[in-house]
Amino acid sequence: MILNKLSASTIVMALVSIISWTPAEAQDTTIRTKKQAELIVPRPAFQPVQSMDGTNSNAMDTLDTADPGVKILLFSDYTWKYYKDPSYALDSKVFSDNWEHEYPDPYRVSLETLPDEIGLWIVDSLSGYRCPNQTDVYSKFGYRHRRRHQGVDLPLQTGTPVYAAFGGRVRMAKYYKAYGNLVVIRHENGLETFYAHLSKIIVSEDQWVDAGSIIGLGGSTGRSTGPHLHFETRYKGYAFDPEWLIDFHSGVLRHRLFVLKKKYLNASSNYVPEDEQEEIDIIEGDTQDREEAAKKAEAERKAAASAQYHTIRQGDTLGALARKYHTTVRKLCQLNGISERTTLRLGKKLRVK
Repeated sequence: MILNKLSASTIVMALVSIISWTPAEAQDTTIRTKKQAELIVPRPAFQPVQSMDGTNSNAMDTLDTADPGVKILLFSDYTWKYYKDPSYALDSKVFSDNWEHEYPDPYRVSLETLPDEIGLWIVDSLSGYRCPNQTDVYSKFGYRHRRRHQGVDLPLQTGTPVYAAFGGRVRMAKYYKAYGNLVVIRHENGLETFYAHLSKIIVSEDQWVDAGSIIGLGGSTGRSTGPHLHFETRYKGYAFDPEWLIDFHSGVLRHRLFVLKKKYLNASSNYVPEDEQEEIDIIEGDTQDREEAAKKAEAERKAAASAQYHTIRQGDTLGALARKYHTTVRKLCQLNGISERTTLRLGKKLRVK
């Protein structure tokens, strides 16, 4: 989000120099090494993002830009900001595929079908962010009383405004079982955020909301022991620890670009504090692991291609075969997964090299 204090005339003059905008979902987010990260990903992508402050000013006018999907809003206090026209964003298949209002998980896809790493732009120069409720987490993601806790619990007083973390379209806005009053918002990058136990829902299903919009009031509906916000982040229906994204104590979004790893979708994968270099090192380490596994598989393939076999005949023994092929009985057993006492059956092939 860009928010500046300029005169309307200055803004109009600035329109001629507005650069073209690339939607977040079209950007290359593949990261494999530190060197590639520095070339592909802009350095600001690794920097934290402060929670936006709301404005009490009214929008007075809208100006067009070179991109029909991007507008400029002018406010009564002479501030302005870039604004994505939701009518363009809603044309994306993200907001039509697997779109339903009845259930929290509309995808029902196998975890095995998801890639090991998914690069997600959380915010860009036109996308804002606001912490849904800035406070310390008192109940973390993971297992709680032997039951899976798929989000974080953030204490608040009943009636406290709850904000949309990012812009998106409301997929659910209803009372749903243990969640109580629940709002689910799907965002342009495919993430979904859940806001549960609300005392009041302010938005409606299929409505577009901007980052920082009040979507409900905190409460204790559903299965709840007291007023708090239960907040979840999900991808393709799978929950991961929201603290990978947000430092709720400071309200800061940890990165503009988030590398979601499949292992984070495990219920036991809690957030572990990491700095930028540690994150890059982890990505490099994962890449090295895959490369080593590929090398090992290739070596095994070559070994199998050069393998030599002997067809068991009458009178063959492991000792005799070891001497014949200049190897040992122990090696023959290892190659074939047998023991020295295994009976050699006539006609069966035994690997000897």
